[in-house]
Amino acid sequence: MGLDNWDEIRTAYQVARIGTVSGAAAEMGVHHATVIRHVDSLEERLGVKLFQRHARGYTPTEAGQDLLKVAQVTADQFDQLVGRMRGKGAAVTGELAVTTVDPLAPLLMPVLTAFRAEHPELSVRLLADQRVLRLEYGEAHVAVRAGGEPDEPDNIVQKLYVQRSGLYAHRSYLRAHGMPQGDLTGHSFVGPTDDAHRAPFFRWLRDTQPAESLVFRASSIRSTIEAIQAGAGLGFVPLWLARDDPDLVQVLPPQKEWDVSLWLVTHVDLHRTAKVHGFTTRLKEAARTWP
Repeated sequence: MGLDNWDEIRTAYQVARIGTVSGAAAEMGVHHATVIRHVDSLEERLGVKLFQRHARGYTPTEAGQDLLKVAQVTADQFDQLVGRMRGKGAAVTGELAVTTVDPLAPLLMPVLTAFRAEHPELSVRLLADQRVLRLEYGEAHVAVRAGGEPDEPDNIVQKLYVQRSGLYAHRSYLRAHGMPQGDLTGHSFVGPTDDAHRAPFFRWLRDTQPAESLVFRASSIRSTIEAIQAGAGLGFVPLWLARDDPDLVQVLPPQKEWDVSLWLVTHVDLHRTAKVHGFTTRLKEAARTWP
């Protein structure tokens, strides 16, 4: 396989990304017969099926998914090279895929929206998921991760933000149960369904409060926050989120042991591409304004 096969690889990548021959043909500006010919030829060269054909389109096999991951990185690198050669290294086009954990999505959304508005030729994909997506396989261009410092090889890791959380209650809960006065005994708490959850504030809750006080459990941090906002009990809310909800009352101020570090992760090969560098610069500027 060499450069003479790149058109076939690029075609298969578009089919895997879009899911239909007609969609890939429209994206590439070619006839649908050309797309079919390229895919068939590539499968013959490789000796494997890249797609399962069905009435709704083409679904990548495991081999097709591997091709999609590698082709995404290759396409980004090639676009960067072409941009430099044409003197358009500052152009921000194509797709920007950003991955993070679900509770952080509202923090990133305004930055992504503003960046997309500045670059109308860019499309944005936000992947809010508990899975750790692999940047080296092209599953995402930028990752914002929480917790310990990531250590995957070939990735550039930067400290983005230290998220501070306080213990909060909704006004409706406090009207019914009163404001804690230095002692949390007798109060109800909202926490995770997973007793081994690694969030430091949940560890504190597990270590300091009786198990029977945890009366409302949810499977995600976002859901625990929604339960707190509904008046289910005391619980942990990040300062950046609590500042926008006037009905949340701080019961205990942030403690250092509750802090969570957020890390900005990019792949070394794509770190300096116009879209990745432009977005991460904007994100770091925004992070300096977060409480």
